[in-house]
Amino acid sequence: MDNYLQKAYCMHQTVRIYAAITSNMVRHAGEIFNMYPSSLDAFGRCLTITSIMSCTYKNDDFINVIVKGEGPIGKITVEGHDGRVRGYVENPGVYFQNNNGTINIEMAVGDGEIEVIKDLHLRQPFSSSCELVKGDIATDFTYYFAKSEQIPSSVGLGVLFDKEAKVRAAGGFLIQVMPGCSDEDITILEERLKNLRPVTKMIEDGYNAEDIINEITNGDYEMLETKELFYECNCNKERFRRGLKTLGKEQLLDIKKDDNCEITCNFCNKKYTFSKSDIDDMIKELENEQ
Repeated sequence: MDNYLQKAYCMHQTVRIYAAITSNMVRHAGEIFNMYPSSLDAFGRCLTITSIMSCTYKNDDFINVIVKGEGPIGKITVEGHDGRVRGYVENPGVYFQNNNGTINIEMAVGDGEIEVIKDLHLRQPFSSSCELVKGDIATDFTYYFAKSEQIPSSVGLGVLFDKEAKVRAAGGFLIQVMPGCSDEDITILEERLKNLRPVTKMIEDGYNAEDIINEITNGDYEMLETKELFYECNCNKERFRRGLKTLGKEQLLDIKKDDNCEITCNFCNKKYTFSKSDIDDMIKELENEQ
């Protein structure tokens, strides 16, 4: 599996750990949108944490993660469902560097907030939010879980680039403390995290997801699940056709004045073209439906 997640228990089954390798997924997303490094670094981290979060719910549940930063990247939107994610950023062309040459995403994301919308098939979707505390996405989601979901957590995320600004490694982990975890075990876990190498450095060195879990737990874990992750868009021409019909006859007549109507999907950059004949068919359908 190119992109995948592994879930494990540790600390006498009182701590959940999810570790994900998403290098190919992030690389693919960068190629789709021709993204610059700071934009792709932030977007890749959002893809990783959303893919992990989507695996913490039931298979038919959906989540929508929106990072509303005030920096030049603008809004980052990622949808997740059972390990399948898709998303986009408002400005894919942002590239800031720190003085040491590393990529700066905090400046690119800026201040703002995280909003998470969950469709758990209840009466209506549930929404929660919190402010961005750093802009590096990992620290922000650690804070989000503690404040908005009241789950003590630790999030590690990263995207590593080579000298040509190509994605070399990407991935992350989510650690969640459950009721019953002792203060002593929490202290042990905190000490291990302090000395943990960046997740992308481990992936670059050939670590798989289980190796990362092993590193965090010092080998004391119980593996539960392995799940494949995908960057997947479910758009198609018929879906956009139905959307065009909702505009109504008058707007369709305006659209028909152009040679062709071209629509680009925000989530995968695929283009769909509708001819004048296609528009005529929609108008006839609307007239017949009246």
